[in-house]
Amino acid sequence: MRYATIIGTGRYVPPIERPNADMRPKFGEVIDKFEASSGINRRFYAPEEWATSDLAVEAAKDTLTKAGLKPDDLDMIILGTDSPDYITPATSVVVQHKLGASKAGTFDVGCACASFPTGLNIAAGLIAVNPHVKYVMVIGAYMMHKLSDWNNDLMSFFYGDGAGAAILTADSKPGFVSSTFFADGSYHKHWGIYSGGTFEPATVESAQAGRTQVRFITPFPATVNNEGWVERMRELAKNGNFDLNDIDMAIFTQVRLNSIKHVMETLGLPIEKAHWIMDKWGYTGSACLPMCFDDACEQGRVKSGDLVAFVGSGVGYNQAGSAFVMP
Repeated sequence: MRYATIIGTGRYVPPIERPNADMRPKFGEVIDKFEASSGINRRFYAPEEWATSDLAVEAAKDTLTKAGLKPDDLDMIILGTDSPDYITPATSVVVQHKLGASKAGTFDVGCACASFPTGLNIAAGLIAVNPHVKYVMVIGAYMMHKLSDWNNDLMSFFYGDGAGAAILTADSKPGFVSSTFFADGSYHKHWGIYSGGTFEPATVESAQAGRTQVRFITPFPATVNNEGWVERMRELAKNGNFDLNDIDMAIFTQVRLNSIKHVMETLGLPIEKAHWIMDKWGYTGSACLPMCFDDACEQGRVKSGDLVAFVGSGVGYNQAGSAFVMP
């Protein structure tokens, strides 16, 4: 029996810092409220000439180095993002080319912050049933600031650029434990980029009206994350036949620290079993889970034999979870 296991992680944080102090003169005291509930103190932007693929390539290089592999070792690249280089072609093929991973197949996953656990689950399935697939890289990358009116839109408080990645390979011992998926498309008009696709092809008028940029239209109920993440964690435990208390590390979407605290308390798990990075790098969307995971590994908070649970929640909305035992 072939099981997927995680053998390397990596990340990339771009160089241009935008602290909350730079936003207060324009947006006022609401920044203090956002900071208190989210835990976000700053975010980082990539240079304007960069695209999302450039962030992904840097995270991929870091991950390959840590895993002791070369680009040509990869059999598949799965890229999760909701800030792609283009509507088409897929950003993953651009990453494959820039990275020099000439033997790798590629595809994109477009589940926003749920993309990374979705990608992990897909990679685990590919490895389990395809003996010729040895190494799969799952990347999450985000450059939403470039698709926003970051100078004038208050919601730019949340948008930080970044990328994170993990490499999976086959093992005779279980690494991958369980998965879960959930979606509720009735929320698809709450937050997104609504002009530029087939619903409304981009026009001069739509661009001038700001509809080709990301827009927050209607708030999501707090229950989407506060209750949804709890249910996804319980489903992971049920599907994997383990007890919630067996979890050594929980990695959630990195958008609101208060939500993480609420979910851990509801599950009866100590907050020490969660990790967060919003205070350092802001909310990095599709990239936040792998960046958080890599940071936890780097700090020694994830060790061999640990059971790690990932739960991501993205606009649309999509939710996904994945559980792995670390080798």
